[in-house]
Formats: sequence, C-alpha cells, structure tokens
Amino acid sequence: MNGVAQIQLGSFLLVYVLLLVVLGIMKKCRINQTKLLVLASARMTLQLIAAGYALTFLFEHPHPLLTMAYLTVLVFFTIYLVLSRNKRLNPRFRVIVSVSIASCGLGVIVFFVTCIVGQSLFDPQYMIPISGMLMGNALTGVSLGLKSFWNGLEGQRARVEALLNIGATPEKVLFPFVCQALETALVPTLNSMLGMGIVVLPGMMTGQILSGTAPTTAILYQITIMVAICACVCLCCFCSLYFGYRTLWNAQKQLTF
Repeated sequence: MNGVAQIQLGSFLLVYVLLLVVLGIMKKCRINQTKLLVLASARMTLQLIAAGYALTFLFEHPHPLLTMAYLTVLVFFTIYLVLSRNKRLNPRFRVIVSVSIASCGLGVIVFFVTCIVGQSLFDPQYMIPISGMLMGNALTGVSLGLKSFWNGLEGQRARVEALLNIGATPEKVLFPFVCQALETALVPTLNSMLGMGIVVLPGMMTGQILSGTAPTTAILYQITIMVAICACVCLCCFCSLYFGYRTLWNAQKQLTF
C-alpha cells in the first residue's frame, strides 16, 4: 500500500468552504450560534496546529519527561474542562471528579499501552495518541453524565425531598439518578460501537489505513481502543458520580445542594 497522500495548503483551505455552507444554513434557520461556530473552528485550527508542532518535536526528540509532561497537561485540561462545564459541584464533589478522571483514565491508559499494545509508557508514538483518544472520550462522557445527573435531580427535587421527609435515606433516593446519568453517559459510546464497521469506519482505523497499515491490523487496534474507551468512560463517570453524590447531604441526612 502507498503512503498517505499529502494535502497541499491551497486544497486544505478549500475545506473551510464547507463552513460557509453550515453558516448559510444556520442563518436561514435562525440558529444564533454563528459566533460559536466561527470561534470553535478557529480555536480548533490553532490548537491542532500547535499540537502538531508539539508532537513533531516530541517524536523527533523522544524523552520520558517530555512524554509524561504532555500526558500531565492532557489530564489537567480534561479535568479543567469537565469542571468548567459543571460549576454547580461543591468543593468535595469537584475533588472526587478530578481524582476519578485522573486515576481511572491513567489506569486504563497504562493497561492499554503496556498490556495490550506491549509498548513502553514513555514511547510518545503510542502513549500520546492513545491517551488523547481515551481522555477525550472521558471528557465527553463525564461531562454528559454530570449534566444528566444534575438535570434529573433538579427536575425531581420536590419528589426527592418528599421521600426524604417520610424516612427514605439519601443513598436510596439519589442512587437511581447516578444509574440514569451513567447510562446517559455510555449511550454515545455504545451507539458508536453498534454502527462501527457497517455504518462508520472510525477515525483511528481510517487514519491507519490511509497511512498504509494493513486493514486487519487497523481493525484489531480499533476494536481494542473502542473497548478501552468504553471502559475509560464507564470507570471515570461511575467513580465521579458514585463517590461524588455522597457529598450532597450532611450528617443529619439533609440535602446540601
């Protein structure tokens, strides 16, 4: 198989014509998110260009400290973005979410790189892209789970307080909200797995095939990374919610949110 075809700068810029189509449709439908689309597109472009130069440097000058520094920044920003989207969390809940994302995410990353791929943790070629995929999905899953949890809780606060007033324990009353939020967080990943290989050729597999990797090898990588993503999202979200929801009442079993 030949190597991946190079995209010239002029051809690359043509892709932004598609954004003009999106902007036109948004304007026609009176969707007031044009500024967000422009900002998101510009930010994505700048961030990915910066990441591209950083990764080029790391791959050309591999060093364990640089790889660990990149991973630390990745985990830090994952936690920061999750917390910035869920400002209602109390301080203890925020700590639990941070620890859950860091410990569960890093645990799955270490297991995948060392046991599944069989590579060193300090090899940036494997550690960085795999970490990015896992933590990126954890970001989406935990954010979605926390949002679902709070929306469900606030929508049924009167019912929750009524149950507590007749003697039900906070653990028994609030735990169903944890389960529902976890299910909501897992649905996008499970739906992706259902359609994978039939409806969709996923990004990692497509990228490997374009770069000349044999399809059978790309398939094995994609299967293992999807299972790892599912586990990472589940663990990060479950630990964040299961240990975090226990911070929502005091010693007298009264709600504090």
